[in-house]
Amino acid sequence: MKFVTAILASACLAASLSAAEALELRFAYAQNATPTKEAMAKFGEILKEKTNGEITVAYFPDSQLGGERELVEMVQGGLLDMTKVSGGLLESFSPVYGVYSMPYLFDSEEHFYRAMDDAKIMDPIYKSTEARGMVGITYYNSGARSFYTAKKPIEKVADLKGLKIRVLQSPTLIRMVQLLGAAPIAMSQDEVYTSLQQGVLDGAENNEFALTVARHAEVAKNYTYDVHTRIPDIMLISTATLARLTPDQQKAVYDAAKESTEFHKQLWGAAVDEARKESEEKFGVKFIYPDVSEFQKAVEPMYEDLKKNADQYPAFEAIRAVADKKAN
Repeated sequence: MKFVTAILASACLAASLSAAEALELRFAYAQNATPTKEAMAKFGEILKEKTNGEITVAYFPDSQLGGERELVEMVQGGLLDMTKVSGGLLESFSPVYGVYSMPYLFDSEEHFYRAMDDAKIMDPIYKSTEARGMVGITYYNSGARSFYTAKKPIEKVADLKGLKIRVLQSPTLIRMVQLLGAAPIAMSQDEVYTSLQQGVLDGAENNEFALTVARHAEVAKNYTYDVHTRIPDIMLISTATLARLTPDQQKAVYDAAKESTEFHKQLWGAAVDEARKESEEKFGVKFIYPDVSEFQKAVEPMYEDLKKNADQYPAFEAIRAVADKKAN
């Protein structure tokens, strides 16, 4: 029912968008860490300034129009202008996005930024969904994803055996969790809290903001820093929307998006520190530091499989080519 309502609401919005000559962009998103929400708001401010008020952005936050997958489908169908979703979810729409769900793809946050800011790497990825009615225009750091649990703490790989772990709707992440011995359950982020509370899930995997913004720290008290992935958030725009904009307006949209990413970088580090502090002091979350090499070894078969993946392996090689330099 929520999805049907969202479609009807979006259809009405699309109609008003046409009447307004595509000058008000509808941007819907699900739950977000504070710096990401601020960066998306900054995008609207910058775009309005760059177009001298010709283009404004109307926001629909907190899953008002549906979960992430529903929002992507609305953008894809031209019922919504823009959204921001996890790159992991986009694997279902373009296989190349699955590369971001590969465990231990990035050596560090610095490596992550180096790759994500490289147009030669990112342009083909952003455009890979063009035939499906949408393209990526920028990214936001979504942190390092790690496991957290309601009851049983994870101190080693063996502790994951048999646990029901929520993952994004990504075949790559599902495979990773299976190799680690757990039972992956793909579900929308807005279902996770109740599922943890009721025992439908034993745990999940996400960054520290899931503990605070999504309030998972109320029902999950163990957070294990295995830092298995760094999956970016991707800002998407409908190709139908782009087609209604002039070349100058299109450039303004792209430039404003990139500038909002730079703004996001300035906020991210301090916000992560604050989320961790709040999780510990307010909710009593225990942070665990396991032997990461054990987790890396358990998922090694994924890298052999990746070599046979014509969609993802070229992107993997390009990202690894700008990896951190190791000391001799």
